[in-house]
Amino acid sequence: MVISMVKEMQNRSNELQDTYLTSVYFGGGTPSILSDDEMDILWNGITKYFTINTDAEVTIEANPDDITKEKLNYYKQTPINRFSMGVQSFFDEDLKWMNRVHKGKDAENAIKKIQDTGFDKITIDLIYGLPTLTNKNWEQNLTKAIALNLLHISAYCLTIEPKTALFQQIKKGKLTQPDEEKTIAQFEYMVSYLESHNFEQYEISNFAKNKQYALHNTNYWLNKPYLGIGPSAHSFNGNTRSWNFSNNHKYMLAVNAGKDAYETEHLTDENKINEYIMTGLRTIWGCNWEEIENRFGTSKREILKQKIQHFIANELIYSNDERFTLTRKGRILADGIASDLFF
Repeated sequence: MVISMVKEMQNRSNELQDTYLTSVYFGGGTPSILSDDEMDILWNGITKYFTINTDAEVTIEANPDDITKEKLNYYKQTPINRFSMGVQSFFDEDLKWMNRVHKGKDAENAIKKIQDTGFDKITIDLIYGLPTLTNKNWEQNLTKAIALNLLHISAYCLTIEPKTALFQQIKKGKLTQPDEEKTIAQFEYMVSYLESHNFEQYEISNFAKNKQYALHNTNYWLNKPYLGIGPSAHSFNGNTRSWNFSNNHKYMLAVNAGKDAYETEHLTDENKINEYIMTGLRTIWGCNWEEIENRFGTSKREILKQKIQHFIANELIYSNDERFTLTRKGRILADGIASDLFF
């Protein structure tokens, strides 16, 4: 597979010509299970076909149970300078409900091992809204994250996707449906608690200390172009979105034959402004009036100024001459507000 991924880099290297990469992200599953040789092959392909900034953010997703001293010593010799770990919860009952393999203690130990090896840029994912997660345990999850001296925390609301095993179990009554009131309470507590410990909520689900924003994800929210390599990977160039074949065999056959291994969607002007609103509202930078006028025209700007009046009156949106953003009260309703502003 890694050989095919390098071949795709070669096939698509012209898509990022004259671009210095500011971030590289090894993700989309469990790249930490790759052998040292496989990681070397991928990195050699990246450096061969793309130009990378010397201070680029290079992140690897890792499972707690994949972290070993030997693997960390290898990573220390590579350009990797940031870890993203799917902790989800430090409580075993929550992890069991989510069918996670690792234990809460495994995650804590893995974080400490990474830190002991000399890595300080670590982000963890936590999930709130779980039926098994009490408010007290949610508070303790956040307390544990603070105690581990992390500089970045991502926290996501549990979502039940249709056609998943979780969805089917809830539908059959084998598992409990998440409680909406408890979910909102946990979100609000999280925002207050993390802010009181000097974390900035720079995006709905992301909190950083000392401006240690996740550069790679921030590029997504600011609508900057990116290229995804490998099965199911997504790409964006400002005008089109593409997604690679999810079937490994189909993907490798196409790539190795020098053919496109992806499908493409051409974005309309309405797609573009709607995406700008959706992603912009999720961040502290919000939506910029001048950019809206330059990219989408004066009429779209004026229509938006009228549309947001209702939300301003209800203290859900704040607006000035430069931009409009969600208020703290509005953040919990981000998706609904964005959809109401769509064209």
